[in-house]
Amino acid sequence: MTMMIPVTIYCQNVLTPVMISPIFSAASSSASNLLVVFILFIRFVIGYLALWCACPKSFKPADRKQEGYFVLAGLLGVTLYYLFENIALTYTLASNVGVIISIAPFFTVIFTCVFLREGRPGARFFCGFLIAMAGIFLISFDSGQTLKLNPMGDILAVIAAVLWASYSTLMKKITGFGYNTVQVTRRIFFYGIILMVPALFWMGFDVKLDQFLEPVMLMNLIFLGLGASALCFATWNYAVKILGSVKTIIYIYMVPVITAVTSALILHEKMTKAMI
Repeated sequence: MTMMIPVTIYCQNVLTPVMISPIFSAASSSASNLLVVFILFIRFVIGYLALWCACPKSFKPADRKQEGYFVLAGLLGVTLYYLFENIALTYTLASNVGVIISIAPFFTVIFTCVFLREGRPGARFFCGFLIAMAGIFLISFDSGQTLKLNPMGDILAVIAAVLWASYSTLMKKITGFGYNTVQVTRRIFFYGIILMVPALFWMGFDVKLDQFLEPVMLMNLIFLGLGASALCFATWNYAVKILGSVKTIIYIYMVPVITAVTSALILHEKMTKAMI
């Protein structure tokens, strides 16, 4: 029984990048119809409702200090991270963003050492980090592509990586409170949605109801809400609870690999020898 628990957790953690990776493809086909911020808002509302259906019990943290952690997690992991990541995609190439986001484990290790007082990583971690980044570069920039620097978009992507590392580190603290993972994720979604409203009106949006009736748009929103939001966040938060933030975030290295496959299947992008 003790051997089955880690295997189950690792399998759940693999599910997260599998679900996250097609986000670029789904978002690419949706962005031409709806403003990025509005898509984010709708997908997390769908995810929040799905989590309520999964666990309809009411939940409230023990004190204001714990409540503050949930507010901060919603701000960092839902509102700011996805705003910066998606806005970065409007300024720079998706391949650039994929590579830059993959540096999140490096920041997570730093934050874990500084704020959670956990042990320093050894040489194996940094060697693995360099090898993983080299592989990601081979996938993202093959012989038919060149690395094009777009300062604004690339800087926004770096900030997004720092935000996700901060969220993962914060989740290690929150999971220590002992609450149900689905209820924790739902609470974080609630604050993320509330804090997203000012950005929604600040950036402006012009949405027509008939846009939601388009089959492609509808399927994308359902996937983004149920799979890439509710399911992904719940499994990610549970993995952080069991494995810790550093071991969990290492799985983000899988995202560019799966993105290449889903892009070939969904967007019909060509896979090259370098990718394989």
